[in-house]
Amino acid sequence: MTDTTAPLSTAAAAPAPEDPYLWLEEVDGARAMAWVRERNALSEAELTARPEYAPTRARLLSILEAKDRIPGVVRRGDWFYNLWQDEQHRRGLWRRTSLAEYRRAEPAWQVLLDLDALARAENENWVWGGASLLGPDYRRGLVSLSRGGADATVVREFDVDTLQFADGGFALPEAKSDVEWIDADTVYVSTDFGPGSLTESGYPRTIRRWRRGTPLAQAQTVFEGAVTDVGVGVGVDRTPGYERTVFSRMLDFYRQEIWLAEGPAATAADPKKMDVPEDAMVDFLRDTLLLELRSPLDLGGRTFPAGSLLVADADAWLRGEQAARPLFTPTATRSLAGYTATRDHLLLQVMDNVASRVEAWHREGGTGEFVGRTVEAPFPGQLGVTGLHDPLLADDPLAEHYLLSYTDFTTPGSLYLATTADDRRTLLKAGPARFDAEGMRAEQCFATSADGTRVPYFVLWPRGAQADGRNPTLLYGYGGFEQPLTPWYAASYGSAWCAQGGVFVVANLRGGGEFGPDWHQAALRENKQRSYDDLIAIAEDLIARKITRPAHLGIQGGSNGGLLVGAVMVQRPDLFNAVVCQVPLLDMRRYHTLLAGASWMAEYGDPDDPADWAFLSQYSPYHRVRAGVRYPRVLFTTSTRDDRVHPGHARKMAARMLEQGHDLLYYENTEGGHGGAADNAQRAHLLALEFAYLWQQLGPASAGGTAG
Repeated sequence: MTDTTAPLSTAAAAPAPEDPYLWLEEVDGARAMAWVRERNALSEAELTARPEYAPTRARLLSILEAKDRIPGVVRRGDWFYNLWQDEQHRRGLWRRTSLAEYRRAEPAWQVLLDLDALARAENENWVWGGASLLGPDYRRGLVSLSRGGADATVVREFDVDTLQFADGGFALPEAKSDVEWIDADTVYVSTDFGPGSLTESGYPRTIRRWRRGTPLAQAQTVFEGAVTDVGVGVGVDRTPGYERTVFSRMLDFYRQEIWLAEGPAATAADPKKMDVPEDAMVDFLRDTLLLELRSPLDLGGRTFPAGSLLVADADAWLRGEQAARPLFTPTATRSLAGYTATRDHLLLQVMDNVASRVEAWHREGGTGEFVGRTVEAPFPGQLGVTGLHDPLLADDPLAEHYLLSYTDFTTPGSLYLATTADDRRTLLKAGPARFDAEGMRAEQCFATSADGTRVPYFVLWPRGAQADGRNPTLLYGYGGFEQPLTPWYAASYGSAWCAQGGVFVVANLRGGGEFGPDWHQAALRENKQRSYDDLIAIAEDLIARKITRPAHLGIQGGSNGGLLVGAVMVQRPDLFNAVVCQVPLLDMRRYHTLLAGASWMAEYGDPDDPADWAFLSQYSPYHRVRAGVRYPRVLFTTSTRDDRVHPGHARKMAARMLEQGHDLLYYENTEGGHGGAADNAQRAHLLALEFAYLWQQLGPASAGGTAG
């Protein structure tokens, strides 16, 4: 889910008078925090006493802080940058190395910024929020620092040569800010400029040009959206000969207006609105315009289906000559998962029945037509592709190189250096096994949902497991915002669950992006129930196949997935004996008044519209939970510093269920933001609590438990 510009103390809209737990929406309120501390103490006392907790926490912390992890890198000029956390550096080291060093088993890294040392010196709980470096020399960076992992950040200019924050450099106070370099002395900035500067969703409403040495308040407004928009954005393309600035108004989560200013950003004329579909994703590759469609598009007597990727001559399109060619066209089982560019190629990531393939496309010299081929790569599993070309370098030695990664449920990640010239590649890094996968197996199955739709899911079987109905089984789902769940190397689930005898199941629900826009749009707004029906169908299928039974079946999901498992728990409590509901939305009457909630109305609907509330009210967990019904003993987890999905959702749901007489567990980390944890120690603790709970509820002794 997208982030939010609203501070944690943002007041909610006028409350519904029948809600007795509004005081739990006061994020840092004394009464609310006393309630949180009481619930935390009860849950931690119980779960840390479980025999699984201590060894699981130690095992997961060793995985999270292992020295032989593959360090993820981002290329800028001659350097590869990384943020590294381990037991000595809980908050992390921002560092860099060369490609030659990165190839080595133990690269030599130059440390640019030690976040732990900075936090101690400034008496702050800083969490890394990223950095934007100005090319082509990449000396100056805009570093974002978050207090406790919240989305709101402080921005400071950093000098990479002196390893110091720039004296008198650009600096922004804590807010949900976006900053984009124009040149060494000028930036575009969108932030909280005070009353009237934010949208109803809590995002910045204006983009301003800010010159070095001038007060932020005097920054000139160059673009703005309406208060009813989700927010505004800006991107600067500095590719020599193709300089342009793209502004956007997010009308809702899936629709936007695109405005283009051609020429170098420092001298570009006023932006002009582009004639492109509002729900298309728009990009440029030098002289080529790319359109990724979310709905069908009619051009020149031809209809291109949703999910297509079109290419067009950018100048011709801007002149009004709207002709395009399809680079990718979806099928019933194939969808576009994304793309990246080298200097002369587009590398498409294609999902084929929820497994990854890569296609390489380039322009044929004589005709100018795009031609493509499938890259030979491991299959099935998850492939990641990152182009390395730096268009700001006149003679880039890595212009046609890219990074290719591969993983699946039982195969640790591998990272290769590849080139578009052929399918040969060099292994750069290979992650070691984090659990013993000998004898484990993964399979793809299909369940039939309530309306007859076949819904895929993956099953990761532990060694020696049989379909006898007695397997502790954890079913994980998300089903929203066009986000797919693809196979990944599940180190934590593999070591703490599967290696201990549990079955792990990943659901590919409608509402996600596994089969493109149509799969997502099938479960929007009034059709959101289809996501829940899909999860229920998979649960029933697991039971019918005798993989498990209700006493040993649990569900887990976070954010939109927390809403998913909350709704399904309330609708079908008979199917489960455990529910891990993480950083969830649960009050669908007030979600749009809390933090970034208004930005998600294109996904869920507007509760203030009676027609929309008619269907929202049918599944809103906070309004559907009842006394006298036997629910699984749920575990709610959230974070005080989550300024994206308000912690009040989980707090209020837990309070209402306790009032109704239901037994439950609740844990709220006071740091961590929407991810739930600010460092590896917190992550290991939270995960160990969750796995201890799952074994308590779903292990062999749970056969006489509360469900099934």
